[in-house]
Amino acid sequence: MSADGFAGVDVGGGGIRARIESGGGRSYGEDVAPVPRTNGRVDLDQLAVRIAGLVGSAAHPGPPVERLAGMAVGITGLPGLVGDPGELWHTLRGRFGLGALVVAGDAVTTHVGALGFEPGVVIAAGTGVITLGTDLDGVWNQTDGWGHLLGDHGGGAWIGRQGLHAALRAHDGRPGGSAALLERMTARFGHPLDLVALIYEGNAAAHHLASFAPSVGDAARAGDLVAARIWTEAGRHLGQSAVAAATGLDPVFSWGGRLFDAADLLMEPFRGTVRALFPDARFTPPRGTSADGALALARAASAGTLRPHFPYLYVFSADRTPAR
Repeated sequence: MSADGFAGVDVGGGGIRARIESGGGRSYGEDVAPVPRTNGRVDLDQLAVRIAGLVGSAAHPGPPVERLAGMAVGITGLPGLVGDPGELWHTLRGRFGLGALVVAGDAVTTHVGALGFEPGVVIAAGTGVITLGTDLDGVWNQTDGWGHLLGDHGGGAWIGRQGLHAALRAHDGRPGGSAALLERMTARFGHPLDLVALIYEGNAAAHHLASFAPSVGDAARAGDLVAARIWTEAGRHLGQSAVAAATGLDPVFSWGGRLFDAADLLMEPFRGTVRALFPDARFTPPRGTSADGALALARAASAGTLRPHFPYLYVFSADRTPAR
């Protein structure tokens, strides 16, 4: 049995990632399958099994993780698409002998990962988009995070959807299409009817839409003007979300999520949009990821130093009493 350790888990639209600190070392694990859903809501029973398998097997070279003093899980869709977070506690406590479990919205874990426990605005952009501006006290501003049908403007699913719109316009011969995106769509998904079946049948539409965002990026870098405009507009949407979340705060901005790996396409329109309203805005590269933020929350909960008034956050301890 390994020594007591901690785990931080990030559950996003593109899969599950875990940062584990155990036995004197750190390790990382990833499960890229879509997050399990039932009737549109996160299936916490299936998710608990997936988390347990990933964390248990992702330790640094040595025996599997058997015992953890604390774990934190940041979940997309909390609140709203997540039922009783206590379901994770009941399963994961028994598997790892947990002393404490934190279940939080991924906006919180991304914020802590990017800025530590310091004030500012952090935009989390992956499959979806959610922004949290907070002073960790009385100001808690959330913008977007409304899902791929109602919002998430500028996120991976949004970019993929815009790219597929342009590809299908080219297929139909309508104005505004892109032959370059049509070629990439066909290479990835096959005939448009195959794409229609994939998107409209099942529970992973956002995942499939976001999977086309890298192809839109490739087309933009190759000089396709339609694809380039999509990424520029995405950066502006992200900047608008960040600006809206900055009310009542000093203009400190950071970011998280894999969409920002395309910094060459996103950062200029993102920063330009923010600076149009906040000329003195300060942009701070993220210190870590959402999984790193979850790991910090797990350590804080185990030590009893986690502030109980954080919104979008639940703490379960060994006496089975949840705090919110």
